Amino acid sequence: MSKGERTKTKSQSAREKIKAQQAAQRVRDKRRRVVTYVTAGVVAVAAVGLGWWYAASISRSEEATGALAPITVQSDGSVVMAQNGVTRPVVDIYEDFQCPACKELERVSGQTFKNLAAEGKAKVVYHPITIFSQEPTKSNSVRASSAARCVADGKQWLTFHNLLFENQPSETAQGFLPDQLKEWGKEAGVTAPDFDQCVTSNKHADAQLAYSKKIIDEQKIDHTPTVKLNGTEIDNPVLFSPSQLRDEITEAAK
Repeated sequence: MSKGERTKTKSQSAREKIKAQQAAQRVRDKRRRVVTYVTAGVVAVAAVGLGWWYAASISRSEEATGALAPITVQSDGSVVMAQNGVTRPVVDIYEDFQCPACKELERVSGQTFKNLAAEGKAKVVYHPITIFSQEPTKSNSVRASSAARCVADGKQWLTFHNLLFENQPSETAQGFLPDQLKEWGKEAGVTAPDFDQCVTSNKHADAQLAYSKKIIDEQKIDHTPTVKLNGTEIDNPVLFSPSQLRDEITEAAK
């Protein structure tokens, strides 16, 4: 082999070696990218999972932590739930038994209000009002609230209150009929002899409408549920997140 041929062979060998090294490097780079993408994907999935866990944890309803705080039905139709001597913070709940969002609030955060009152960390005041003006929702609401006013015992009232939300009728259908209300009263343990007549006659309808107008005007209520903490409305994202709701109320108790 001549000197020129040997030089050409060496050059080809060098180029092939470089190509081989470059190919090997590309394989290594590709592997690194795959690992990076997989790792990023795992992190992304973990982040999504963590976000879901956090969202689920703050929206999880509380379980009952003990016996209820004393419950007192007021002459104006409002109902106070608080341990003796607890006057602040005050949590005012303005609700309409016909309101779907109020039903959802009771389902999600109702137990939080009960627990905080039982723990002596809040004075909770229920204000059943009639905010609807159209039919049949207005009459449904009035019948339900009027019937609730027929219940004088605090614990029975709260059980009846819960049953009204559990059995809430459609906004487009007539509901909360007298026979239904009387049956739920029995289920709530109401034994007062005048309860059935009080419900059938819609005895407290006028008082309910007058109270509703008074509260709506004084408190400037334009939607239900409206929940106020020491007079300041609690934002909906907090209201429907039991853990955040608890934090906000307990912070106000300090």
